[in-house]
Amino acid sequence: MKNLLEHFQNDYLWILIIIIIAIAVLLNKILRLGMAKFFNVAAQKLKTDVTQYAFLKNAVSFIIFLITTGVLIYTVPALRKLSLTLFASAGIFAAILGLASQQAFSNIISGIFILIFKPFRVGDLIRLDLTTTGTVEDITLRHTVIRNFENRRVIIPNSMISSQTIINSTIHETKTCELTEFGISYGSDIDKAIQIIREEAEKHPLLIDGRTEEEIQNEDPKVIIRVVRWDESAVILRASLWAAESRFAFFLKCDLYYSVKKRFDAEGIEIPFPHRTVYIRDGKEQAAKK
Repeated sequence: MKNLLEHFQNDYLWILIIIIIAIAVLLNKILRLGMAKFFNVAAQKLKTDVTQYAFLKNAVSFIIFLITTGVLIYTVPALRKLSLTLFASAGIFAAILGLASQQAFSNIISGIFILIFKPFRVGDLIRLDLTTTGTVEDITLRHTVIRNFENRRVIIPNSMISSQTIINSTIHETKTCELTEFGISYGSDIDKAIQIIREEAEKHPLLIDGRTEEEIQNEDPKVIIRVVRWDESAVILRASLWAAESRFAFFLKCDLYYSVKKRFDAEGIEIPFPHRTVYIRDGKEQAAKK
């Protein structure tokens, strides 16, 4: 009879644990869906940033599972006894907890700072380094999710992203200036090359007028092209191309490289490449770079 009672109690305990976990998961899912719908509607009506709402939604999930952990510890006698033993040796427990949660608390604090100071928001196009560029998709208590141009998610801890230099293309406005360089040979006609680049740029549908009112009144050209330097074998021309968004600026640059190359070939503008002249003296070959 005693064994049967213990067996029943153990089964009851496992069922209770499963029920508590199921309720927590279901409650978290319902709250997240409800909050997401409510916050999206509220953000559209109030015309506010949804970043703080996304962070709050993730914070609610953290609180729910924290409460669930406490309920499980109180419900399961073995866990309750273990927790009492750990709290009895509070010094050791505090040291272990401090070491284990140092990085976690750092990420949480960094996430709060991101929410307060807003170096980027959900939906912003940001660049962290030479390889990480994409749209901010979510900001959680622990990490930030970035969707790159390959439709992959880059997950970066908040403490790491807070310590990096961030290039934000949409924090105030999306209009972007793409500085695009073209190299021509020293024997080519600079004025003609500038004219070709300007004509090809101005007829592209993604180009926008980035001039100020003063520049328009002064009749400055829509595409500014300057000679920026003399390289070893080329004169470098730099064109300032304006587009409505960063991705459009990239498309504009790529298309312009293609169309300008075809115009250069057709109109005799040489794009330089490395040359080597070989002198033959006394039957021996000596090579020298030009």
